[in-house]
Amino acid sequence: MKKPKSPILTVDGIILENNKILLEKRAVKPFFGYWVLPGGHIDYNEKVEEAIKREIKEELGISAKIKKLIGVYSDPKRHPWYHTVAVVFLCQKTRGKTHTSQEVSDFKYYPLNNLPQRIGFDHRKIINDFKKKHIK
Repeated sequence: MKKPKSPILTVDGIILENNKILLEKRAVKPFFGYWVLPGGHIDYNEKVEEAIKREIKEELGISAKIKKLIGVYSDPKRHPWYHTVAVVFLCQKTRGKTHTSQEVSDFKYYPLNNLPQRIGFDHRKIINDFKKKHIK
């Protein structure tokens, strides 16, 4: 893949249930086999708010609503192949049964203080920032 000349816009979603965070295990590169937040690239002519709902539905089969904006993550090294900028939302599952997909080989709710070792991208930083600012 040719490296883009501008950052690629992406979205990530934090979904909590019973004080546990939903992570998915990647079935694709980069970070194959690592745990990550649900999310992905924004399509052309798509709002970030719609993109996170679409990505959660595509990857995990569940519908979600946005509760609030958590932040923007733009470190040029957050993705190993090219520069991405992520808009991160706190989301709430609204309906559906969580399942795997072509991009996701497994999913699990983890306690915020007992995350898996292998977390991809900068998602550990995102989760830790979220804990510091939003969890009492």
